[in-house]
Amino acid sequence: MRLAGVRLLEPYLRQRLITDVLSLELVTEEERQQALAAFAQERRIGSAEELEQFRLAQLLSPEALTALIERPLRLKRHCERLYRPKAEARFFERKTQLDRVVYSLIRLSDEGLARELYLRLDEGEANFADLAAEYSEGPERSTRGVVGPAPLTQAHPLLVERLRTAPAGVVQEPFRIERWWLVFRLESLTSASFDEAMAEQMSQELFDDWLEAEVASQLNTLRPLVMAAEQEQPT
Repeated sequence: MRLAGVRLLEPYLRQRLITDVLSLELVTEEERQQALAAFAQERRIGSAEELEQFRLAQLLSPEALTALIERPLRLKRHCERLYRPKAEARFFERKTQLDRVVYSLIRLSDEGLARELYLRLDEGEANFADLAAEYSEGPERSTRGVVGPAPLTQAHPLLVERLRTAPAGVVQEPFRIERWWLVFRLESLTSASFDEAMAEQMSQELFDDWLEAEVASQLNTLRPLVMAAEQEQPT
């Protein structure tokens, strides 16, 4: 239980679970060589001697090095085998969170100034970026008004409603959210689609959910033992 004392129990359990489930995945010799090539390229390892130097520097056993090299391959295969069939359902559950948006924003506490700036923009008398940098009172001031690319649902729900229906490139009239008056212009709205890359992302998310739940379950099982061990320690 010393791992719990130094807050290493949770990461230890997580890594042990990953190792256990990935060890069940079968890989061919050709796939092993491909994994090795990808690993070497990523770390700019050009020879067997350099690979051995890497192993020694990282204090890895030969078996641990092999596991490290093959981990991305095994993880991808594990996610494909167990979670790929559920990936599309996961996508539709999360689609509204996966849509990406870019918009320009000026946030003001003064309604009169907001309407004045809107009219200047609407009539083409000023540049959105310049006005945002000069007048906006939110963090978007440092980016000259540009927000994103970001998940659509990251914005306030009232702003999200307007972003979904606003035509791109058209400055919208000021409206109020809480104490702020907002002037915005939609730049682009990219609707998420279920392609192969998205299927992999959803499969990985499902695996991560399983992993976190399993770690939490094991921690709950071990918690009484950890507490008992702490109580037995001499004061």
